[in-house]
Amino acid sequence: MQCEMCGDTIRGTPKVVRVEGAELQVCTKCEKFGTEVQQVRRTDLVRPAAAAPRSGGAPGAGRVVPAIRRKRDLFDYMEGEITEDYSQRIRHARMEKGLSTKDLALQIKEREHLIKKIENGELIPEEMVRRKLEKILEIRLIDAPITEEEKKVQSKLTPTLGDLTIIKKEKAKK
Repeated sequence: MQCEMCGDTIRGTPKVVRVEGAELQVCTKCEKFGTEVQQVRRTDLVRPAAAAPRSGGAPGAGRVVPAIRRKRDLFDYMEGEITEDYSQRIRHARMEKGLSTKDLALQIKEREHLIKKIENGELIPEEMVRRKLEKILEIRLIDAPITEEEKKVQSKLTPTLGDLTIIKKEKAKK
């Protein structure tokens, strides 16, 4: 296996570290450039059916094969898309509360450098950082998906091409 940072061959088990928000499998030389991520053992996964102990009887009789759960990825946790002006919203809300970047960083237990990068638009905040910022600054950084009720209201306000054809047909009948 190769180190995802320097490209050297990894001898032994690779270290998983977080560098600038990305989790990388690196060698022991490169692990100092990030913070080590604790590997969580998954105990909620079910054993495959072949490894399950069998009881006597006909093959497959009385045996329930549970479904194997798929691992959740980043998109399962997302509520919506982050707004285009997230950096301005964060800076404006921070200044309204009279907080410096250092004060805000202390409140959300993150580095001041991270706050500055987010406010400059150089970095999109991760999910947990975004939630902390929303809670402390009392702002919303996510464009919430449009609900069915909002779609109905929008369609009443602006006619679509289909609406215009229906109107033309009704005028032609009269």
